[in-house]
Amino acid sequence: MSFPSYETLALEPRGARLLLVKLNRPQVLNALNTQMGLELTDLWTRLTADAGAIRCVVLTGAGERAFCAGADLKERDGMTVEIWRAQHEGFERAFIALVECPVPVIAALNGVAMGGGLEIALCCDFIYAARGAKLALPEASRGLMPGGMGTQNLGRAVGERRAKEMILSGQAISTEEAFAFGLVNRVCEPARLLDEALATGQAIADNAPLSVRQAKRSIHYGLDMDLLTGYRFEIEAYNRLVDTDDRREGVRAFVEKRKPDFKGK
Repeated sequence: MSFPSYETLALEPRGARLLLVKLNRPQVLNALNTQMGLELTDLWTRLTADAGAIRCVVLTGAGERAFCAGADLKERDGMTVEIWRAQHEGFERAFIALVECPVPVIAALNGVAMGGGLEIALCCDFIYAARGAKLALPEASRGLMPGGMGTQNLGRAVGERRAKEMILSGQAISTEEAFAFGLVNRVCEPARLLDEALATGQAIADNAPLSVRQAKRSIHYGLDMDLLTGYRFEIEAYNRLVDTDDRREGVRAFVEKRKPDFKGK
């Protein structure tokens, strides 16, 4: 699959099925500006429409200091209310497109993740973080509040009380605290972060892509339902996999004691 040449994103295919995406404004700690919002929307929309051979994405930040420091406040300084709201609507489309992307996305936090940067990570399927990174939603200290699903995704990840503590105080937490809270899945040594995230991404990419997508949908939407309704949703997703070539290939490969060759059909 081909992508346009982005100004604020760097795309690096890792084999045929895995894509590494870097937020690429290291000179400003990968701050989220209008152009990056547009390009993120374009990327997630393209992957939703036709991912081609890509079966998993790892999202990280360029450089060693930051995943994303949040919205570019220098760009916002002096903005009219109308322009600010229009810009934020663009950001909203990017967040929604990421949440709805059927391709699994792993966030690899290689440094600070603040405000909108942490919200981008929270929209991903799960998060690995480098030891020493700082995570925060500091918007209340700047006269705002989270507006990139932060109040929704953080509470779902760590519970209401932890979310209130982080958002209302605006204080940063360490990766060790984030792991203890359930906000990140794994704390990695900085030099090992990408290797570990990419290894997990490759494991996902090697699995049956239809199965991965259906399971992702079932978890994501089913958790907003009561147990039995969620289970019925799960079975509908499950039944769509029974009459697929990949299901037959998976069983055949198991019987023949070999690695399956999934085609996404």
